[in-house]
Amino acid sequence: MSLSLHGIGAGNGVMIGRAHLHHPSLLSIPHYRITPEQVDAECARFNQAHAAVRQELETLHQRLHTEAPSELSALIGVHLMILNDAPLKDAPIAQITTLLCNAEWALHTQTAAITQQFNTISDAYLRERRNDILQTSQRLMRVLLGQAKLSQLPTAHTGELRILIAHDLSPAEVIDLNAHGFSSFVTDLGGATSHSAIVARSLNIPCVVALHHALLWLQQDDLVIVDGNHGVLIIDPDPQVLAEYTQRQAQQRLTRQQLATLRDIPAQSIDGQAIRLHANIERPSDVAGALAQGATGIGLFRSEFLFLNRRELPDEEEQFEAYRQALTASPHYPVTIRTYDLGADKTIAEQLRTSANPALGLRAIRLCLSEPKRFLIQLRALYRASPYGQLKILIPMLMSASEIDQTLSLIAQAKASLVADGLAFNPAVPIGAMVEIPAAALALDLFTKRFDFLSVGTNDLLQYLLAINRTDNAVAHLYDPLHPAVLFVLAHIFKHATNTGTPFSICGEMAGDVRLTRLLLGLGLREFSMHATQLPEIKQRILHTDIQTATPLAQQMLLTSDPQQLHQLLEQINH
Repeated sequence: MSLSLHGIGAGNGVMIGRAHLHHPSLLSIPHYRITPEQVDAECARFNQAHAAVRQELETLHQRLHTEAPSELSALIGVHLMILNDAPLKDAPIAQITTLLCNAEWALHTQTAAITQQFNTISDAYLRERRNDILQTSQRLMRVLLGQAKLSQLPTAHTGELRILIAHDLSPAEVIDLNAHGFSSFVTDLGGATSHSAIVARSLNIPCVVALHHALLWLQQDDLVIVDGNHGVLIIDPDPQVLAEYTQRQAQQRLTRQQLATLRDIPAQSIDGQAIRLHANIERPSDVAGALAQGATGIGLFRSEFLFLNRRELPDEEEQFEAYRQALTASPHYPVTIRTYDLGADKTIAEQLRTSANPALGLRAIRLCLSEPKRFLIQLRALYRASPYGQLKILIPMLMSASEIDQTLSLIAQAKASLVADGLAFNPAVPIGAMVEIPAAALALDLFTKRFDFLSVGTNDLLQYLLAINRTDNAVAHLYDPLHPAVLFVLAHIFKHATNTGTPFSICGEMAGDVRLTRLLLGLGLREFSMHATQLPEIKQRILHTDIQTATPLAQQMLLTSDPQQLHQLLEQINH
């Protein structure tokens, strides 16, 4: 009998196949003593396993250039850094030597000691680092035990696709799914904006996350349907349901072929309004791929990814060269580079500060202003690169007039130093501010009077507005872009910016959510920035949208507080 389980869909359509249940936590860790004469051999065995895992992660890291969004380079880099740090590299060797135990038990006890330190900490960022440590340790443990992470799985029935059912998957494991013959996955944990879900969307892998107890309801080789659009896992579908979803799959393939033909078509609504579709990137090498998807500019270059997972920070020359490459790769379109946003979910090796809640602590522009010498290095590199293209500089996490004054003062100081050094630069580079703190959204005069453009960072704005950590599985389902407060604040930003003649855009996940495209257009948005893989579908929706029709429905949503009515109105807009 057919059974449906509901979780959170990560998009990318439908997949039908045979389930394979994966229980990563059911590892049997051997524990035995060794003699002093066996210590060297046991240490060598551990080092061999460590080297094998390092090679495996480095291979994944290299494959990211073509197979996944480049922001994942940093995520895999985190695992590499954890693997190469003393707690997982040197400490197990010390355990083997002093306790005279086998390598598996040494790694197990060391991992337990590390993660125990995190158990009393409620902060979401540190919890995510705990998960990274566990995932890296488990990968190493499986090599020691002679168990590949995903490869030791039975072959599916001939001609049938395989779907992985797991408690959780790391971003690296999602990237590696296809190599192990999997076409889709579902997990008990996760959220719509979790790292693994973002990877899945970028690779066009249908998946459902946050199912909580999927492993308990399934048996090996059950026929399942993964509906990533609606967040549903269907177990043992009846013939009618199976036929319906088979047809949806065929339509999905046809739609993707059609989307590819839209690349060179301008994004324009039915009623003739031109819409700008820009891309979010993390490295200069991403520019070409974004333009190939039809982007008309780079709306967000996350410069902090130049700083991550390294012992030595990039100097002015390295940063200048990275920014120059990005600008040179986009000779006809603007490139918006955000100054580094470190300190919340992204950190650097030397940054040892801890906070009860890093998302509310010393991060982004706050960190830059606390370290003006480092910030000046980036500003100088940015302005030195400005003659090579259409540069725009974006400042994150601004909140107050004093922060704005300090930031603009440092920008002036950077330009003055370049003049003193006789270096060429464009002094009229547009400077923009991110609106991602509720206080900033409600005090927009501070920004429209001092900056050339605004960019709304919806990921953080929603997180702060709703007091929801979007990476926390316990509350991820409450992360709601249709909450009346969210719609009110977005409409306020759009209206104020429009009235003051200040260009504005959205660069968060909402920009790439096709369900919200017509709503955002109806509220007044005319510039979107998203991951490049999302551009074709958003463009198609724009081409089939009459903004004059969408606007009254969007305005009606602003007057509605009932969740059911809001979703009904959204369906009307998207009809």
